Amino acid sequence: MNLQRKEKGFTIIEVVLVLAIAGLIFLMVFIALPALQRNQRDTARKSDVASVASGVVAYTGNNRGAFPTTTSLASYVTNVSDNVLPPPNGVLVTATAITSATTITPIDGVIQVTPGSACDVSTGTGQALKPGTTRQFTVVTKLESGGGAYFCQDS
Repeated sequence: MNLQRKEKGFTIIEVVLVLAIAGLIFLMVFIALPALQRNQRDTARKSDVASVASGVVAYTGNNRGAFPTTTSLASYVTNVSDNVLPPPNGVLVTATAITSATTITPIDGVIQVTPGSACDVSTGTGQALKPGTTRQFTVVTKLESGGGAYFCQDS
């Protein structure tokens, strides 16, 4: 009578196949993770732009329509993310309104506020602004996604 012994365990092919599948899953996660983090930082920067715009509106409301300076706006801007330098260095207020179409290029981590302007087309080299009314202003920052696109919010 022949008795067959059956050993328990995995064959080398099964082990290699499981490791290959696990490696593919880890590879997909490590490829997708930086893009997800970049999108989260861009979302935080857009939220920071809204906070700065709210700070400008609050300042002008409390000071009879006077436009803030970089240092005076710092106390009105709170809760910015780590993606932007903390105020006052992370928020740059342009001193004078623009009188003709111009392009600005805020540096990474800085939000630029320009009085008397309105948003125009964002280009690869900067954010185009057009002249606006004396009560209008723009808030612009640089995003990480899109090859260095800019985000502009009108008042």
